[in-house]
Amino acid sequence: MKEEVASAPLTLRDIARQAGVSLATVDRVLHNRPGVRPDTVRRVKEAIERNAFQPHVAAAELARGRARRFAFVMPSGPNLFMQQIEAYLGEMSGWLSARRLSVEIIATDVFDPMVLTDCLEQLAGDFDGVAVVALDHPSVRAAINDLVDSGTEIVTLVSDVPSSRRHHYVGIDNIAAGRSAGALVGRLVRARQGKVAIIAGSQGLRDHAERIFGFNQVMASEFAGLDVLPVLEGRDDDARSEELTARLLRDHPDMVGLYNVGAGTPGVAKALIESGRDKQVVFVGHDVTVLTRKLLLQGVMDAAISQNPGHEARAAVRVLLALARGEPILSEQEKIRIDIVMRDNLP
Repeated sequence: MKEEVASAPLTLRDIARQAGVSLATVDRVLHNRPGVRPDTVRRVKEAIERNAFQPHVAAAELARGRARRFAFVMPSGPNLFMQQIEAYLGEMSGWLSARRLSVEIIATDVFDPMVLTDCLEQLAGDFDGVAVVALDHPSVRAAINDLVDSGTEIVTLVSDVPSSRRHHYVGIDNIAAGRSAGALVGRLVRARQGKVAIIAGSQGLRDHAERIFGFNQVMASEFAGLDVLPVLEGRDDDARSEELTARLLRDHPDMVGLYNVGAGTPGVAKALIESGRDKQVVFVGHDVTVLTRKLLLQGVMDAAISQNPGHEARAAVRVLLALARGEPILSEQEKIRIDIVMRDNLP
């Protein structure tokens, strides 16, 4: 005798899966809310009609109470600041669990536009929201837009792609950060003349490009006696940054300042120390980590432009959740501020 097993009733998740969209998109279509492309609306409605699905009045509330999945697309490699963000996300496990949220960290090469694009394309339909440390490149921009079209909430983190249709940016004003670095280098060099070097991860990263722009603005307008050298790219890699710094020190004995725009600080510091010029070259970088704290105390590093990684992690999650729920974003709460940290005010 065969035992009949009653099939489970159709759910919003089933409709979302068949239409190839997120639950949040199905909810928008059911309640005629804006922000969904006509083709997406058509697919959702066809899935509803095909299954004779009858959403009851409480469907929206049930959707709000369901579990949600967010992905954080982060740089691979030993970037201490990014590791701090990941650690703070781990500390939020209780807060996330209470809200039926899960966060998956996906490490990839954010400096390679094709690798990052492929990573983003593979996330479609699997996550309700994605926070991404993004490269400002046409392929990455298109991948972000495709995710938005599929109903995924998108937040750019630390590095923005403002020409995309991402929903929100969580990070500092990077032009202001670069201007702050320029003012620090110029003032700390004092009346000396000479060359100033810039090492960036990649000028394709919007945050790095904007920092360089702000730095050069201040140097050109306020410190004409300092000659800014062409930007070198270390890809936030310690060994590569060490090699570039050693070459700069060798080729430019009159170098008096160095601005490290991203990570790779261990390599920069090692080259400065080994050259014996660590007390002669003004060195300004970013973020307060275990390493930069030590370098500031030793006098190898003169100042760090800091942003709070815990605030950044919490803000990204809160913004994604607000977007998924259709709730307002508290802009003042989520604003990431710039701090200037020196040896004498280390937190």
